[in-house]
Amino acid sequence: MQQLKRRARLPPNGGRICRCSASTRRASSSQQQPENRWPPNDREAMMMRRWCRSVVSGSVSACGHKEWMSRAAVSFFCTQPPPLPVKSPPSPAVNCAATRPLVLYRTLVKEGKLQYDANQESVAAELDGLLSKLEQYEMDMRAYHVVLAEWERQRDEERRKLLMKEAEAKQQSGIWSTKRTATINKWLLRRHGNVEPGAGKMVSYLNREKKLDSLVGRRPIAPPAPKGIYIYGNVGTGKTMLMDMFYNATKGIVEHRRRFHFHEAMLEIHQHMHKVWKKQEEESSVWSGFSNWIRNLPFDAGVKEWLAAEERYQKELQLQNILPAVADKFLVDKEAGQRGATILCFDEIQTVDVFAIVALSGIMNRLLSTGTILVATSNRAPGDLNQDGMQKEIFLTLLSKLEERCQTILVGSETDYRRILAKDTDAQVHYFWPLESHSLKEFEKKWKDVIDRVGGGNTTCTIPVMFGRSLAVPESCHGVARFTFDYLCGQPVGAPDYIAIAKNYHTIFISDIPSMSMRIRDKVMQPKQYFFSFLTFFGKLLSSAFLVPLQARRFITLIDELYNHRCCLICSAAASIDDLFQGTDEGTLFDLESFQFETETEGGKLRRDVLAEGGTGGSLAPTGIASLLSGQEEMFAFRRAISRLVEMQTPIYIQGVRHHPYFLLNPQVPFPY
Repeated sequence: MQQLKRRARLPPNGGRICRCSASTRRASSSQQQPENRWPPNDREAMMMRRWCRSVVSGSVSACGHKEWMSRAAVSFFCTQPPPLPVKSPPSPAVNCAATRPLVLYRTLVKEGKLQYDANQESVAAELDGLLSKLEQYEMDMRAYHVVLAEWERQRDEERRKLLMKEAEAKQQSGIWSTKRTATINKWLLRRHGNVEPGAGKMVSYLNREKKLDSLVGRRPIAPPAPKGIYIYGNVGTGKTMLMDMFYNATKGIVEHRRRFHFHEAMLEIHQHMHKVWKKQEEESSVWSGFSNWIRNLPFDAGVKEWLAAEERYQKELQLQNILPAVADKFLVDKEAGQRGATILCFDEIQTVDVFAIVALSGIMNRLLSTGTILVATSNRAPGDLNQDGMQKEIFLTLLSKLEERCQTILVGSETDYRRILAKDTDAQVHYFWPLESHSLKEFEKKWKDVIDRVGGGNTTCTIPVMFGRSLAVPESCHGVARFTFDYLCGQPVGAPDYIAIAKNYHTIFISDIPSMSMRIRDKVMQPKQYFFSFLTFFGKLLSSAFLVPLQARRFITLIDELYNHRCCLICSAAASIDDLFQGTDEGTLFDLESFQFETETEGGKLRRDVLAEGGTGGSLAPTGIASLLSGQEEMFAFRRAISRLVEMQTPIYIQGVRHHPYFLLNPQVPFPY
């Protein structure tokens, strides 16, 4: 308890927020307490902690206690991290030692399913150590969010009281008389020392915020979060496997947790941006009228208009930078009463274009600053993510936050363990090459065999894609779909389409995959097909026949999404897996897909709008675009795709397809392998 007292110091305002009873104040003043110390005795500290725990557990309501108790709790958290709650018995997930990363890794090595690697074991040990800190951190964050919600409620109440006082003063002065013209009202405002919208409105807002700080205190400080882990290294070294071990082990310990691959994360950011923009447009029409609490006030219409304008100005300031608003909904909707810690597992962090840097910087800064724990993987160290120097200042902000909140660990092995796994097991034949009669017959036989096993009934259907789009599936049957390479990679489709396919189908057949290089180009497309999505970034490039080498990059993205969603891939190709990607030194593979902001049916936005409305600014010249994906970046992407294709042939991977969501939703469909 003495430690609790030492941590519980008053905020700089001298503790005026405390509303203890008169007897309590007299008792505390009679004792020799060090200056700026709170609570004055052990009893109040015990009551405050008991109140926090009872609200967290849901046994009582925060509003059912005395006002001084809730205010005291807010004061307690305003300048120092909250005290550690009493530990509860470990959850069942913690007791299950077999799910912990280090134990699970050693078990898989012992069973012969993994080859021992000292680097992997070291990373597993670090992840295990982070896991052991999560239970206490979850409890700390639950208590903190109770206090934060109370602080926000009190601040909103006090803000309205301040607005009411200002409105009463304006009402009594009579300067808002509706009988005068707007010009006379403005002149009277200046005459009385008030100011009109613009800089004056900002000054009024800041003065009001300073008064609120003195009345309610500053925002409570969150408990210190355990450092996350940033894992980087070559392809096939087990980075994603280790991260997934950690993610699976957090089930039952932390409620708010998400796992994203880079492509899926970017699309989710796009989607949230659309929602925030739409909400902003909808609320702008609502703000034009009076809020309910303003409409019934006994003031002149002019005063009510002033109050509505102040409310509108505050909301506009909150939405001025869109990325923090998106971050608050990225993992969990914080407006829906979030309590507890948040964990983000991010696979394959990349900065392939300006939008990725801007979005990741804004989202990561917000999440890490509010206590989210990040566990990430990448092929590059944090400092090497932006070798092209795009948006350098914004990237340095992201880099600084990553280095501050994450421990960086190199998986230093040069071995691609996916290949070793494939050699040590009897791989099923799911990759048929070359494109000749025998291989094609085997491919067709495999298609017929899988269709018969799942029940038959080949059909054509359409599946929904993000942003109001849809994709036609030429042939499908009970979670099995068939496409040609040209259909999936030879036309303007991208990650949203591939994610939709991976979520709806557990097995994907792809026929006629050619050998790919950086010089393979799309078919000539009509300008109108590219105009809306590409005009902002590519201006002059659009005049050069619209020929862009996209097929290889699309195929790599497709492999990434099928692998991440644990889909079975069966395909026919012109060359073996190792020879599928050729000519990697022929030039830069131009990733227009990374620049294309997927639009809704109507009212879509381009990435230039993200940069402008996100408050970051910046533009990219065509010469800068041409260097976005260097040959080295493409080598990483090629090697990753080849490594994953190899693993996708192994029995261990194929058996993992059993856990695809399709089989969970349709248990009556037999597993075909």
